[in-house]
Amino acid sequence: MEDEKKAKDELQLKEEIIRALKEVYDPEIPVDIYELGLIYEINIYPVNNVHVLMTLTSPSCPAAESIPSDAEMRIREIEGINDVVIELTFDPPYTTEMMSETAKLELGFM
Repeated sequence: MEDEKKAKDELQLKEEIIRALKEVYDPEIPVDIYELGLIYEINIYPVNNVHVLMTLTSPSCPAAESIPSDAEMRIREIEGINDVVIELTFDPPYTTEMMSETAKLELGFM
């Protein structure tokens, strides 16, 4: 029973993290970073420590510092979050195939 509650709490927290990430935008693209496919992994470790593995549209992205710090700030605003680590990776490299259908529609790729 307790494992079920823990799984439900973790799922609910993950949904809140996704909502927070959907408030972060690349300043040059009118689509949030989650729908763009920039988020590779969201891991929640004991006592609500959050690790997000993400990428940017390119290694030379002008918003390379602001996007990860905005994502971290939004996640930290969620009640009950203990710590947040945002890790940037460029492996695998970002492609437009990683975008959600919503993002592709918004940007005219469909």
